[in-house]
Amino acid sequence: MNLISTTSGQGPQLVLLHGWGLNSGVWQSCITQLNTSFTVTTIDLPGFGLNHQKLPAPYTLEAVAELISEILPNPCILLGWSLGGLLAQKIALIAAQKIKHLVLVSSSPRFIADGNWPGVQSNVLSNFNAQLELNLAATVNRFMAIQAMGSPTAKQDIKVIKEQMDHYPAANPLALSAGLQLLEDSDLRSEFANIQCPVDFILGRLDSLVPLKLQENLSALHHKANITVFDNSSHAPFISEPQRFIEVLTNIVWN
Repeated sequence: MNLISTTSGQGPQLVLLHGWGLNSGVWQSCITQLNTSFTVTTIDLPGFGLNHQKLPAPYTLEAVAELISEILPNPCILLGWSLGGLLAQKIALIAAQKIKHLVLVSSSPRFIADGNWPGVQSNVLSNFNAQLELNLAATVNRFMAIQAMGSPTAKQDIKVIKEQMDHYPAANPLALSAGLQLLEDSDLRSEFANIQCPVDFILGRLDSLVPLKLQENLSALHHKANITVFDNSSHAPFISEPQRFIEVLTNIVWN
């Protein structure tokens, strides 16, 4: 099974992985400018966007990461947002030779709160999964609203995300359910220190899904990890503060 990818621009290879419920349309507001500095490849996760009919069975973190790693340019800078960041971490562990820099946007090795580890309460994701069966579209829209919640530009952020998503096929319901399960079950904390390349986190100060108070925990997991905070962003800094996002990403890679 070969996943479909889209490539444009020129320069070092930069690969973008989107988050749950969405598709590569979310990057459209950034890609034109990124193309001046990078060769940008977007890959829709299995079951989403252009790959909505491509589903590994079973839909595990390892299986999805393996499918994506097979089509990555070698070497590349791998950027993952949210669920895409969780997969990017797994890829950096199983295909280390291909990844020269890992950029994790609003992402974490463990999304669920656990003891001294800040995160989402597990019942939140369980409820989303239950709601999927009742009203798929409304559940995805609700998740988008939570991602933007707290941002001063929340309404505009949601509008931009929806408009950019609509250019792609709808997500596969099986992938939506399986993706939520990955967010709920995955825990890469014990493996995170084994990531060999430099790691950069980009976090939104107003994010309720990957809370800012997680930054000390993240720094403790990897001695090469750097963290940049976007003060006026929630879960989607590249939508809320696109110009700064492009500047920060360019500086991260070139410096």
